[in-house]
Amino acid sequence: MTLRQDIHSSGIPVLCRSCEGRRRGICGALDPDRLAALARSSSRHKIEPGVELVGDCEAVNSYSNVLSGVVKLTKSLSDGRQQIVGLQFAPDFLGRPFKVESEISAEAATVVTLCSFPKAALERMVKESPELEHRLLKQALDELDAAREWMVTLGRKTASEKVASFLVMLALNIDTSVDSAAISASFDLPLTRADISDFLGLTNETVSRQLTRLRAEGVIRIENKRHVRVESVGRLEQRCGGRRPRQFG
Repeated sequence: MTLRQDIHSSGIPVLCRSCEGRRRGICGALDPDRLAALARSSSRHKIEPGVELVGDCEAVNSYSNVLSGVVKLTKSLSDGRQQIVGLQFAPDFLGRPFKVESEISAEAATVVTLCSFPKAALERMVKESPELEHRLLKQALDELDAAREWMVTLGRKTASEKVASFLVMLALNIDTSVDSAAISASFDLPLTRADISDFLGLTNETVSRQLTRLRAEGVIRIENKRHVRVESVGRLEQRCGGRRPRQFG
């Protein structure tokens, strides 16, 4: 990794200056010296869709920041069945600190860019930087809040509300131009229809029917089967049956 500094630099490594992990993720808790030290042991990877990033019951040797793309998290049962239990977006932290083995599998749902660093390097930084420990705790609690809200989505919402909630979650996390004042959003579906059905606890036919309904009513447009344009984020949010799905990161 290039660590060149120029006259305009405040000591922050060049590749870290525009990085989502520093702007909104855990690396934002590090001062320039510690950030440079972590950067020296880190590496960036571009991973194609379908590649496993973390295996279930695999020894934890490294952690990563998601810089771009979508990561699919799954939990396996003893008979081989799997359940999608979450999605991660930039600048989420991938990995479970202080665990010997992973308890979930992580797979690139789209082309994903990761910044990875050794487990020992990060855990040493946590001991040296209370702010980093605080940032990791905050992200963990945010993910817990999001998981609880998603339990409500799966357990209580109708099929149409589930699909709308799923689309709003993608709009908030994939299209980085979307905020509370945004009117529209545009993104590619990161999951297949079968995966969406699995994630929402619906059949493929029900998911397709609800997407068709939203398209017919002018709430969304679907191009080339995967690209979605939300004409009105506010209008789509009204179909969620409650508060907007929690934004990650």
